[in-house]
Amino acid sequence: MKYIDEFRDGELARGLIQQIKALTQPEHSYRLMEFCGGHTHAIHRYGIPSLLPDSIELIHGPGCPVCVLPIKRIDQAISLANQPDVIFCSYGDMLRVPGSKQHSLLKAKAQGADVRMMYSIDDALELAKAHPNKKIIFFAIGFETTTPPTAAAIIKAKKLKLKNFFVFCNHVLTPAALTCLMTQTPAPKIDGFIGPAHVSVIIGSQAYESIGERFKKPIVISGFEPLDLLHSILLLIQQLNNKTHQVINQYTRAVDQTGNQLSQQLTAEMFTIREHFEWRGLGDIPQSALAIHPNYVAFDAEKQFQLIESTGQEHKACACGEILRGLKNPRDCKVFSTVCTPENPLGACMVSSEGACAAYYAYGRLNHA
Repeated sequence: MKYIDEFRDGELARGLIQQIKALTQPEHSYRLMEFCGGHTHAIHRYGIPSLLPDSIELIHGPGCPVCVLPIKRIDQAISLANQPDVIFCSYGDMLRVPGSKQHSLLKAKAQGADVRMMYSIDDALELAKAHPNKKIIFFAIGFETTTPPTAAAIIKAKKLKLKNFFVFCNHVLTPAALTCLMTQTPAPKIDGFIGPAHVSVIIGSQAYESIGERFKKPIVISGFEPLDLLHSILLLIQQLNNKTHQVINQYTRAVDQTGNQLSQQLTAEMFTIREHFEWRGLGDIPQSALAIHPNYVAFDAEKQFQLIESTGQEHKACACGEILRGLKNPRDCKVFSTVCTPENPLGACMVSSEGACAAYYAYGRLNHA
């Protein structure tokens, strides 16, 4: 724990807070978006908003992979789970995300579908080997971080000559989402970004340089510990005061400029970029998601099974889409922590361990900072 404890040192934290307060210009507003849902949870777990000057506002972005998946894709996953002889495999958070009419994979399981929670796509591979008479479908979601394991699993399935292993691919791309945020209408006022950490391990810091330059916004890639976040906020304040817009890598112990080359090669071999893909809240974003390459079509659930057409009916009271776009925070939602709770979620933002509503509910719903 020593290595972690060093990034939670109270004396160093107080020093960073003093520096932030000294540099913050009271007449100036600093609206900083943390793209990553993991950062949102860390920020509230450590009570960082209450430590900052009032002129600094932290805005929550669309960096929760569970949250950004549109209801249409949830409906299609539920339909796949109900196919004959199918064992449908998913990460735990996705089981409880409501689709149209508040249906979910967990409810489909209760009604007889064989839906199983997996910790890894490798578990689904083992299931395919153990049950050759069943069709194993893995619900692949996530940003660039979880894409390489999906690629590696498909390659392994091909080597094993598995005929019963399929992937329902829903991997999405971070740079496209950042670009969409800055060009949407209405656009949130964002002065700078706390850049994602795990994603950046894969794609490297250079992936954000064109975005920072195009929109003249500073981006600081940050770790998840309190000192990481406070240091990243300080670096953003310095840039905003100096009117610069560089990409700075604060998380140097895990991220470099070029990223993980092997992971990038696996992704390039296994996937192609979709022309369009719908995101919850952000709508249709061009070239923002991945599809399985035609060379591996035998493992593509979208090609091997009939997907239903779905309009994707959002719950009318849920503000998850606006929260993901940085236009609202969870307390602005009328049903937050009343009708909508982790036990009875109306939207994905309350389900996911990276969702903004779940973070506010767990750590900050009684605070007004």
